[in-house]
Amino acid sequence: MIPRSLFFFLAACFFAIHISAQYDFSKVDDWLNKNTGQMGGRSYLMIYKDGKIIYNYGVADMNFRQKWMAKKFAEKHNKNPEITAYTDSTRMAIASCSKWLSAALVMTFIDEGKLRLSDTVGKFLPVLSANGKGNITISECLSHLTGIKEPPLKESIKGMRETNSMDEAIADIAALPMGGAPGTVFHYSNAGLQIAGAVLEKISGKSFETLFAERIAEPLEMKNTDFGKGMVALPAGGAFSTPEDYMHFLEMVLRKGVYHEKRILSEKSIEEMQLNRINKNTKIGYSPAEAGNFGYGFGEWVMETSTKNNLTTAVTSPGLFGSFPWVDNKNKYCAFLMTFYLKSDGRNERYKALKSLVDNALNSY
Repeated sequence: MIPRSLFFFLAACFFAIHISAQYDFSKVDDWLNKNTGQMGGRSYLMIYKDGKIIYNYGVADMNFRQKWMAKKFAEKHNKNPEITAYTDSTRMAIASCSKWLSAALVMTFIDEGKLRLSDTVGKFLPVLSANGKGNITISECLSHLTGIKEPPLKESIKGMRETNSMDEAIADIAALPMGGAPGTVFHYSNAGLQIAGAVLEKISGKSFETLFAERIAEPLEMKNTDFGKGMVALPAGGAFSTPEDYMHFLEMVLRKGVYHEKRILSEKSIEEMQLNRINKNTKIGYSPAEAGNFGYGFGEWVMETSTKNNLTTAVTSPGLFGSFPWVDNKNKYCAFLMTFYLKSDGRNERYKALKSLVDNALNSY
């Protein structure tokens, strides 16, 4: 006779196997095994659907150079240099995946009526008005339509990391040239979200890091996510997170602003964030090659739209280091791929290929 405790243990194992066997992710596994070597040698993919994680899989396939680079990065950021494989709790720099988080933080102020998307930034930051940029709106800050012409992303990030205060960072942005009138030019950069972050600090009297912790990280149980300990927070690219933490955020977006029965953002704010702000009259000053022909909302790229009504069906906010989060409203799931590599050649194609394989696996059941 099987002991009662063993019976329940075996039953639990059978149930777990049954749940994972609902979908055939073998082609996703194969894709990760084949492509991870080109994505820094390490990858970890999580997929959430129907209230649970239905897939998590990691690959470690690092060559000598990739191991050396990973060790140097880990030593610089006081991390364990012996980590050779990612897990759901691996904490890494997520670069522009940060933009999605920061835009959501701004939208909490919109929901509360403490800020409007049509508000111009000069009323909060006079230095921008003094330099002819005071008429930029919060909406334009969130959608890279400020018209400000920034240096290349890496150079811009390096410059901001060398500033000693948020006021100094905004003064530097105020001195930059304009590439066109606000609202007419899309220039993917750090400036808009940095300005929005400074506005939040001015109207709240709190630091950006504190606001993010109180309004996003804590209610979403993102215990290992923050914007670092630098002199100035970098809303456009300074966050560190884990697959597990970021998935909590994506779950909230998928559920139209709700996480574990707690409303974090209004459904209207989620819709505003996913509305493509680039139209046929928008001049493209700069857009990263890996974005392909994606549109852009607030802090996130519009990856797919419905051919019937042109509504957004999938959104994403990939980062410089290759991590790729996405939410699919049509197929009702979200996913996060953690990677760390700088060579961006072929990324757009990889993003689309991976998402297509996941979609097919979910739709074939």
